[in-house]
Amino acid sequence: MPRAVRFDRYGDVDVLNVVEVERPVAGPGQVVVRVKAAGINPGEASIRKGLMHSRWPATFPSGEGSDLAGTVDELGPGVQGFAVGDAVLGFTNKRASHAEYVVVEATDLVRRPANVPWEVAGALFVAGTTAYAAVRSISARTGEHIVVSGAAGGVGSLVVQLLKLAGAMVVGVAGPANHQWLRDHGVTPVEYGDGTADRIRAAAEGRVDAFIDAFGGGYVEMALKLGVPPERIDTIIDFAAAQKYGVKAEGSAAAANAQVLGELVGLISEGKLELPIARVFPLVDVRQAYRELEQRHTHGKIVLVP
Repeated sequence: MPRAVRFDRYGDVDVLNVVEVERPVAGPGQVVVRVKAAGINPGEASIRKGLMHSRWPATFPSGEGSDLAGTVDELGPGVQGFAVGDAVLGFTNKRASHAEYVVVEATDLVRRPANVPWEVAGALFVAGTTAYAAVRSISARTGEHIVVSGAAGGVGSLVVQLLKLAGAMVVGVAGPANHQWLRDHGVTPVEYGDGTADRIRAAAEGRVDAFIDAFGGGYVEMALKLGVPPERIDTIIDFAAAQKYGVKAEGSAAAANAQVLGELVGLISEGKLELPIARVFPLVDVRQAYRELEQRHTHGKIVLVP
């Protein structure tokens, strides 16, 4: 029998188990994908802990995961445009991708370009569409100084590159270990900690036009103190601050579709966008994967491989 991640109560990583499950069956308009790689995301950890219960409650026993890449194993009635064996990437809204097999709506899949590694394809959806929505939300323009917090993380690393493609002058807040990667991608790095606001002002030549917060922990307030208008601040994580100050909180849901995913994987295939992969864990080590993710110092994405 195939295996999948399950948890039957809210809690720390110890509630996660890899168990045998019934093999899924494709219904009308659906495809069964044999998973080759599936990214993990901070939002999944928050759901597992019960921190998002009011917004996204879990039904137990719960599966986990949205991102995925793999090969088509079965076609449901009415599916066109795919064949068994096709290499695809996509997403599921059923919290089910951390598994060996997953049922996916055919409309939520795109073809995987042959030059895009499985790990990259399988980790692209949540981080990629979140970054896409965040950049779109602040209406980046050529020559503007735009600051990104958490600039080397799974989302932030994509945000800074998309901003550069839009012609912005990008300042990235990150730890020293990631400064060279940021420089290599045309981003001016700034270290977090005491004095960050002053370092940002210096790096941005005294003018910050927009701010994307991919980390939380007070960066919305910092952006406001730097003089950024609320309508040009987007946070993907600090929803309390967004409500309090009237800034934007546009993330994956604002761009969660196969069209955007196809555009992003196309940029990767063309060499215009890079998704760093921090670590790859076997599915059975899902607890360790989340332990590393929740330390919040990861450069790029962590991926599970069944």
